[in-house]
Amino acid sequence: MSDVCDLRDLLGTLRAFAIPMRTKFRGITVREGALIEGPAGWGEFSPFPEYGPRESARWLASAIESATVPWPEPVRDRIPVNVTVPAVGPERARQIVAGSGCRTAKVKVAEKGRAESEDAERVAAVRDALGPGGRIRVDANGGWSVAAAARMLRRLGAYSLEYAEQPCATLEELAELRRLVDIPVAADESIRKAEDPLRVRAAGAADIVMVKAQPLGGVRAALRVADACGLPVVVSSAVDTSVGLAAGLALAAALPELPYACGLATMSLLAGDVTAAPLAESGGELPVRRPAVDPAELARWEADPEPWRRRALAAAAYLDPGAGAEDRA
Repeated sequence: MSDVCDLRDLLGTLRAFAIPMRTKFRGITVREGALIEGPAGWGEFSPFPEYGPRESARWLASAIESATVPWPEPVRDRIPVNVTVPAVGPERARQIVAGSGCRTAKVKVAEKGRAESEDAERVAAVRDALGPGGRIRVDANGGWSVAAAARMLRRLGAYSLEYAEQPCATLEELAELRRLVDIPVAADESIRKAEDPLRVRAAGAADIVMVKAQPLGGVRAALRVADACGLPVVVSSAVDTSVGLAAGLALAAALPELPYACGLATMSLLAGDVTAAPLAESGGELPVRRPAVDPAELARWEADPEPWRRRALAAAAYLDPGAGAEDRA
């Protein structure tokens, strides 16, 4: 996609979707996005509503990569994954964990309007459901101050946390927190929203980095970030359809090392999918595969494509004009 004409041709295939969430997640109740089709298959473009054109450009680069070039060769064919527990009550948290085959759970905390005691009850319920051998990680999406994060992580440490994902919003806060707690800190938003994702290591802000294909510009771009960060990596989804999840799986499959279960078992958060063979975990794993878009399933959730076509064209202004599809992604 080296020129505007090529990009417009690709965007001519664009199909938009709006799929309800089973549980409110990241403040949204409907997951919206678009799919584009090219010679390599389908790509997903689904930046969240609050993201502007500059930030959305990476998401567009990822969709272009998926649609136009083959992914890197995999070094594994199955990916261990965690179950994701939204900010729900303790009984529902138990049900979600018990209904999955995963031995690792990521628990959402620090949701606006929720008391700290609710977070503690949710994590306790997840520990009870997993038993002593399961692994728990918490994700605050940058919702805590340093003081609140230190207090809550000491409290939640009673449940043997594997790590805390983006407990505070900024690199400076994460670096300060690391000096106060023994629980490893993982950077998510500090990587995917940063102008320079590699600053996280220089700032001493994390022990682990979360990498996501869409927000980082595609599989190859995410692999480069992971390599340059020089820290253990967890691959996670952006609450994608199976089209986007397939890119995440390709990323996880191509990493030289994969020490942690990945956050790619998020299909259960959506009420539907655009394929007849969704990428749903079984036995705590996902197979590395690329399911085909099913016309009937896509039609169930189809939305007006024009707003998404305009959004993609606005984002395209921030793509690197000197890179080919493979390099830019």
